[in-house]
Amino acid sequence: MSQTIFNPHWENNIYSQNQQLNRYPYDSVVSFVYRFHPRNIPISDTKIIEVGCGSGNNLWFAAREGFQVSGIDGSKTAIDFAKNRFKEEKLSGDFIVGDFTNLPYEDNHFQIAIDRGSITCVPLEYGIKAIEEAYRVLAPGGLFFSNLYSVEHTSFTEEESDGNGFCANITQGTIRDAKATCFYNEERMKKAFGSREWVILSKRKIIDHDFINESYGTLAQWIVIARKGK
Repeated sequence: MSQTIFNPHWENNIYSQNQQLNRYPYDSVVSFVYRFHPRNIPISDTKIIEVGCGSGNNLWFAAREGFQVSGIDGSKTAIDFAKNRFKEEKLSGDFIVGDFTNLPYEDNHFQIAIDRGSITCVPLEYGIKAIEEAYRVLAPGGLFFSNLYSVEHTSFTEEESDGNGFCANITQGTIRDAKATCFYNEERMKKAFGSREWVILSKRKIIDHDFINESYGTLAQWIVIARKGK
């Protein structure tokens, strides 16, 4: 993955320093998979792709449940961690270091695609490409879970934005360690999902405020569940 798309900060300062090598899945992903996995296909035949899979924690859960799982991430450290964990626990999974704006999979291959806070880490133009790629590799009727940060997040400041919501030098809020993030408003959401025939099944904006640690401020994010159309 080129440095333009994958921020090397994640490899150099986070994953390679044994940070955020998460072992357990996010509850929002677990709920999505359990609620929306296709009932007309056996779990053992249901293929799941996670873009920006990190250490593979979400796919670890899915593999244990019997799904076929594939993960792609720009970090070699994170992918190696996932591979080693799956090997140790005798789980099956396909993990590759690569670019989620150019997925190395054939059209209509997966039933489920997951983006748990990864696409939001790249500029809007690349986010649109990544969402288009998720559409391409999903089978007709396939489902996509996407978690994107909102402009109402404390870490977003218009002054630091490139005009499309991308901030390259975050200094405040809960994701200041991420350094670069794209924050979405309604207009950017429409751009991201409007270039393909997505059917939006659910679009939620979740806003949390930490009243104990004021430096965290407000955590605001979108959770979108979309189905591939024609």
